[in-house]
Amino acid sequence: MSTTAVIIGAGPAGMAAAEMLVHAGLHPTVLDEGGQPGGQIFRKPQAQLQRPLEKLYGFDAARARRVNATFASLRSKIDYRPGIQVWAVGNEILHLIDDSGSSVQAWTHLIVAPGAMDRIAPVRGWTAVGLYSLGGAQIALKAEAAVIGRRVIFAGSGPLLYLVAYQYAEAGVDVAAVLETGHPFAQIARLPALLSGGRLFARGLYYMAALRKRGIPILTGVRLQEVIRDSDDRVTALSFRHRGMEQVESCDAVALGHGLRSETQLADLLDIEFSFDAVQRQWLPKTDQDGRSTASNIYLAGDGLSIRGSEIAEASGRLAASALLHDIGLPAPSKVERDRRTMRSAARFREALERTFAYPHEEVAALPDDVVVCRCEGLSAGAIRQTVERCGEADINRVKAFCRVGMGRCQGRLCGAAAAEIVAAASGTTIESVGRMRGQAPIKPIPLAELVRSRP
Repeated sequence: MSTTAVIIGAGPAGMAAAEMLVHAGLHPTVLDEGGQPGGQIFRKPQAQLQRPLEKLYGFDAARARRVNATFASLRSKIDYRPGIQVWAVGNEILHLIDDSGSSVQAWTHLIVAPGAMDRIAPVRGWTAVGLYSLGGAQIALKAEAAVIGRRVIFAGSGPLLYLVAYQYAEAGVDVAAVLETGHPFAQIARLPALLSGGRLFARGLYYMAALRKRGIPILTGVRLQEVIRDSDDRVTALSFRHRGMEQVESCDAVALGHGLRSETQLADLLDIEFSFDAVQRQWLPKTDQDGRSTASNIYLAGDGLSIRGSEIAEASGRLAASALLHDIGLPAPSKVERDRRTMRSAARFREALERTFAYPHEEVAALPDDVVVCRCEGLSAGAIRQTVERCGEADINRVKAFCRVGMGRCQGRLCGAAAAEIVAAASGTTIESVGRMRGQAPIKPIPLAELVRSRP
């Protein structure tokens, strides 16, 4: 039987996998929701907005050049399909949609590398005009050469918080403050594990130092209170508590985020088994050390498997491709053990990073009743608690059925983590017992006419 290898995602993991398959003599199809390869980290601006790579990618400029060169060498050897969305799966069939309409893609072997997205802890007023996720703020800067405001507050937790704040400061934006909800500098016991991250950890320190050098305040242990809005529902300020004192900082935009969460909806539709990761507080697909899933001929790689950063994503992409090649009887042109060692050596650093910049689950579980949690359906924390009380359910999918949390355009991507924490607290159970919101097709909105046309 001939092999039809399909890769979903053209970020670092997907492109590393494609390179290995090409070197082994295959001609893989690469489906990319983006308009150009590279994923979020190497997102490119439109042609008329081109800027020096050093300005776009900073320390990763050299890697960006390598990624661009790799893609150029692969372009004629892969079926690269940009701007295409996988919205459903069938029996060895992917349902696709792009600007030209709907189509299907057959596969015999599938590498799933969809990446990750922002993880949000809601705060009162976070639906205001002018509030963006950290990733959204970064996309505006990288892809559109635009900024989200003239005076911006960066709030939340995690390495991305400092990186995006630094990128905005470098672009000349007035960064009003960086508000960290955790206590990263109090985690002395984790310092050896963090130091094992080497240059990645050093980069984080550099971003912090550069922000401080510019006079930008970095406050830790912050409790976000409210995004203050004007009569047009636009951001005007952010109130927060720091060291027991309530403060209000004026701004015209807020970038909010608390780390990243893996995109797992496709893995769910593909009937892959999941297990709960207590550190990331997320259900993640089960795989072996090389990315083989529990479903036949399906492999996972990159941040869609677990949040580990772009360099580790490349190693996981090569391992997934190596596993695929091994399974079809072809030699893998790579030192598999080298990539396995890379994955193992990074595990200590990544766990320490996740624990240092942990999702503020206790604060989320205690959100005031009037705070909106599910933006799509307009559901508040109180509405979710009332649903749990009325129906007596602690399973997130049962609660979803009763009150529609997670049924909107984002399919629970933005509200799922917070909703699960509220359900767990309201029902007196553990976050693991609440389960995960199951993926449903279409996993992202598509025109109804295309849905009708795609029916057999």
